[in-house]
Amino acid sequence: MTATATATPGNRGILRVNPVAKLAAALLLAGVLVLTIDWVSAAVALACELVLFFWAGMSFRIFVLRTLPVWLAAPAAGLTTLLYGQAAGAEYWQFGLIHITDGSVELAVATLLRVLAIGLPAVVLFVTVDPTDLADGLGQVVRLPARFVLGGLAALRLVGLLMEDWRALERARRARGIADRGVIRRLSGQAFALLVLSIRRGSKLATAMEARGFGGTTTRTWARPSDFGRREVALIGLGLFVGALAVAVSVATGSWNFVLG
Repeated sequence: MTATATATPGNRGILRVNPVAKLAAALLLAGVLVLTIDWVSAAVALACELVLFFWAGMSFRIFVLRTLPVWLAAPAAGLTTLLYGQAAGAEYWQFGLIHITDGSVELAVATLLRVLAIGLPAVVLFVTVDPTDLADGLGQVVRLPARFVLGGLAALRLVGLLMEDWRALERARRARGIADRGVIRRLSGQAFALLVLSIRRGSKLATAMEARGFGGTTTRTWARPSDFGRREVALIGLGLFVGALAVAVSVATGSWNFVLG
């Protein structure tokens, strides 16, 4: 299984960037945006991101398909905040626990933009990440324990197999005539069977990895070097610049609303 987008001449540049840099840039930008609840900082960050997405190398179709959950989640979060957010200023409509005021409208807009500003770059960056490259980067650049990194890589590689097992169980149960009715009962029984199968496969995989020395305390060698150079520094610098610009504009306009203040 791989989570990467199809390599095209336009996105080879972003594919060559070390996954650790992509992770750092996404976390850096998200960390800045979660410090405040205001629409100005989120709008500035989102505007910069939309411009930078043109150089990400993803086709418009792939961009829309991969980021569709974010586009659906953002309005839902904004609507919930609009209806149940903090009441402040003039009240436009009220019914029971639902109230729409100046404060809830402003908070809803800020929430919608923050979800987009945090979610879109995360999806765009991680859609071009190969799990093996990420494990190499975490082990060689971040210096995380090899046992933890390789165990996580093995688990991630089994996600695709888990989906295949689910489809195989569904076909087998249908062939035996035990999946024709009772949706809740069928899904619960199939989920339990998948859980048992996953535990057994995980135990076998753990034993096999231990037998091959993955649990040893000696320093491991890596088949592929994980380079961290100017491209990675530039990407992290872009994330830092966008975050700093969003904060600067928010503070300058008086919109900065520190969440811990």
